[in-house]
Amino acid sequence: MLWLALHCPTQAASDDEAASLPEASVAPTHGFSTPALACWAGRFTSHVNLAPAALRLEIAASLRLFGGLPALLDLVRDDLVAMDIAVQRAVAATPLAALWLARAGTDSICPDLATTRAALAAVPLTALQLAPPLARRIEGFGLRRLGDVLALPRASLGARLGKPFLVDLARALGEIPDPQVGFVFPEHFEQGLELPAPVDAAPILLFAARRLIAALAGWLVVRNAAVREIKFLIDHGHGAITSLPIAFSTPVHAAARIERVLKERLDALSLSAPALALSLRAEGAQTREGRSHVLFEGAGQRHEALADLMDRLVARLGSQAVQGLACHADHRPELASRDGSAKVTPQTEVSSILAPPPPRPLWLVDPPEALREIRGRPQRAGPLALVAGPERIESGWWDGFDARRDYFIAIDKAGRWLWLFRDPRPPGGWFLHGWFA
Repeated sequence: MLWLALHCPTQAASDDEAASLPEASVAPTHGFSTPALACWAGRFTSHVNLAPAALRLEIAASLRLFGGLPALLDLVRDDLVAMDIAVQRAVAATPLAALWLARAGTDSICPDLATTRAALAAVPLTALQLAPPLARRIEGFGLRRLGDVLALPRASLGARLGKPFLVDLARALGEIPDPQVGFVFPEHFEQGLELPAPVDAAPILLFAARRLIAALAGWLVVRNAAVREIKFLIDHGHGAITSLPIAFSTPVHAAARIERVLKERLDALSLSAPALALSLRAEGAQTREGRSHVLFEGAGQRHEALADLMDRLVARLGSQAVQGLACHADHRPELASRDGSAKVTPQTEVSSILAPPPPRPLWLVDPPEALREIRGRPQRAGPLALVAGPERIESGWWDGFDARRDYFIAIDKAGRWLWLFRDPRPPGGWFLHGWFA
């Protein structure tokens, strides 16, 4: 086993939090709570343990996923810097040793038991946070570091300092097991934080919201879930709350995508009163669908990038200004897509195509542009070279928009790819109907 301890020296756990560590939830609390950090830590491992003002993550099983210990530690550091959270960290082979080393502020990286035991010798006894009577007794012996204690016979230590202290030493050294109570990730996510000072400008809230988004993203990883909608609540005090619901075109789990969309909403928001607190609630989390690996990098990223763009446009311009497209079963290119909000009636549905169609351009020319023709060849700033086709599309006889066309893929002198069709019916002619990227 390998443990990463994160100690927050400026954040002391409250008595209530310390008394309920095993059952900790993510209910809104003052500041950014240790349980909220535990949700964020779910990004790296599902085995998280809470300690007073500290987290312990069992990361041995996560090293391969993140490319090794240095890479994982770099990601943890970058996240904490982005959230403006200062911690003392340490890695050790036992959970108690990792906690003591983190409290000591040594930034020790001990990947095995031998290096862990060696590093513990330099830990000051104040890092153990012993009960005051025991701490005074040890100080009276003239002992200052853990190495001084370990140099003494264990039998005499037990007689003078008590058996519980010896048990802790044995656990830290890996001599006996030290099972830990795992953090129970909540079924539903709702987390909040109080702002250090009133905020008058909505865009400034993004900095504080970044912490909540990171906690949500970690929670979603543990739950293997994604959300279609989240809700930010801005508390102005005296019961005044601004609700900021955000809907996504596709289920989302990545913190960066959530943050980009929220930024667009906050940039356009004018606060009615200074903000005092902020909370985030996940609405309708759903299990993430498995996705097959693709042969070429970016094939799956394009779909996600397009969804991200749509969400940001909706956040910036409003849902009425941006409309999505949905596929419609019609062979005619100009009717093969429609407003995503439109409902297709049974009378307008057409049986699905059994074989996938040839390549289609995303940019259609509306209406199709008539082209010159010389000796039967289409012209556009010179002759066009036909490289594929013909593909016959014949449809629409039932709705009064009968189409009968022979489609070709062509290249012009500038090397651009065009989508042409020739109408075989009189008077005929060539037409430009689309551009390939």
